[in-house]
Amino acid sequence: MALNPTEPKWSLRLPADCSIAAIRNVYDLVREAFGRQERLEIDCSSVDKADVTSIQLLLSTARTGEAQGRPVVLTSFSQSLRNTLRRAGFASEAMIDRHFPQKKDGT
Repeated sequence: MALNPTEPKWSLRLPADCSIAAIRNVYDLVREAFGRQERLEIDCSSVDKADVTSIQLLLSTARTGEAQGRPVVLTSFSQSLRNTLRRAGFASEAMIDRHFPQKKDGT
């Protein structure tokens, strides 16, 4: 859950708990990171707890970035987050890809 300014773009690693119980802290992290740079990568690999609130936050962040012309890219979805996406109605990888801008395999 740290910003990494040593890379050419900034990245934010989400904490393990992105459930409703912790979403306010996650929101604060995302908001701070989003305000610091033009491009933001959000590393989702550490997420162990996720629910609809975390999906809503990630969708909102991606849409806000798109509307402002500021790229937001999600990387390394954990299995827990993928399972939550499926339970929330994102039934296929294509559907997930369409709604969540992702960086895959170094691209």
